[in-house]
Amino acid sequence: MDKDGDAIKSLHSSLLEKIIKKRFHSSEMVLNIIKISHVSPYADSYCDPLVVPLTFFDLKWLKDSVQQVVFYKLTESSSSREFFYSVIIPKLEASLSLVLGHFLPLAGHVTWNPQDPKPCIVVFPHDTVTLTVSESEEDFSSVSGKGKRLASETRALVTEFPASCDSPCVLSLQVTLFPNQGFCIGITANHAVMDGKTVVNFYKSWAHICKSQTHENILLPDDLTPSSDRTIINVPAYLEAKMLVLQGERTLKIPQAGEIGHDIFRITLELTLENVEKLRERAKSESTRSHSELHLSTFVLAYAYMWTCLVKTHGGQGERPVRLMYAADFRNRLDPPVHEGYLGNCVFPIGCFGHKAKTFLGEDGFVKAVEILGDSVKGLSLLGIEQLCELYVDGKKRVKPGTQLGTIAGSNRFGLYGSDFGWGKPVNTEFVSIDRNEAFSMSERDMSGGVQVGLCLKKHEMNVFISLFNDGLVN
Repeated sequence: MDKDGDAIKSLHSSLLEKIIKKRFHSSEMVLNIIKISHVSPYADSYCDPLVVPLTFFDLKWLKDSVQQVVFYKLTESSSSREFFYSVIIPKLEASLSLVLGHFLPLAGHVTWNPQDPKPCIVVFPHDTVTLTVSESEEDFSSVSGKGKRLASETRALVTEFPASCDSPCVLSLQVTLFPNQGFCIGITANHAVMDGKTVVNFYKSWAHICKSQTHENILLPDDLTPSSDRTIINVPAYLEAKMLVLQGERTLKIPQAGEIGHDIFRITLELTLENVEKLRERAKSESTRSHSELHLSTFVLAYAYMWTCLVKTHGGQGERPVRLMYAADFRNRLDPPVHEGYLGNCVFPIGCFGHKAKTFLGEDGFVKAVEILGDSVKGLSLLGIEQLCELYVDGKKRVKPGTQLGTIAGSNRFGLYGSDFGWGKPVNTEFVSIDRNEAFSMSERDMSGGVQVGLCLKKHEMNVFISLFNDGLVN
């Protein structure tokens, strides 16, 4: 088994280094690779391969990845190359080793043996996580800013899993220095192993250990300590088979994003606490339902507002089919509830099917979206995972060609803006993978309340969207 592990590790390393070098050469943003480190987990408690089964919630995301980048502005004294390579990088590497000792499955890879009915995570002794260190001469303020900018620039700040690998690794990291300005950390995570909350818990744990690192094997506080007990996932076994059938062919290859068009732009917009409250009051006044019937969470209000702006951006064709999707967290919806620090996926896609664009094109489009999304969220507590799975599978079968899809990544409750590695809190965070389709991202609005939302569109569409977004908050 050790020889197999060494062979897989070597294959992953060579494939990843090749794809990194090719991408850096062809990217819109010119990056200089300084080094590629392979960081081992700090763990002396295992000498045999660790095998972790995938669960129902993992199987839905077998061929997906989660990509995010977090930006940090440095002070004048800490942004020099000398300080970065002599202090920051060594601390990041040492703390990464320590945190991987707590999150051991993240150092492994996903495999599917011919005799096994479903894939699993395998961690061999001496497995590592790849940490790419690079530099960019671009203007940090522009790249990390929230204004309209080329989507391809942000993609250069994360790595891609090798498309030819049928036993993909779980985690890949990239740190990019903008000399005398700041740096960013790019995360590429295998979605079959971790959902957004797990990614954020890992990241916050890494930051905690890095900032407070004083000795080896540092302990994590209770709210960051991961729970690896997958037997807690109480879902009927037949649903796993249903998810595998839905995935199609027996492969674990994760498709790469491909080239991003020169006309695709990214923007990050903000809804302040005042904006959210204004949308809440608008929904109450425009809906014919009683206030008690409406579900007016920040998530519902922000998603409904973004969605109606997007549908109106595309204009006419009111008969075109549309569907809204979001990933619901089931940690508190299963019996028994799942630990908040559960290391794995505990989210499932929820779809609002059967709607047409004209529902959202009128003056009442926003309140219609609020009612549809609100009803869906309220329904999560009334339906079991078996029923929700059936509804999702049936809805997927009925999706018509040309359907406009709305999806959303992230959450306004993750608290990522509190992640301080010792050199200050983030100035911005971006979900890179939303550039693959018309998806939104959502996170908290730094530490001042409200919500931050992002999307990628063609330049002419982006201009229309921004106009609709801004006008709707003023009127």
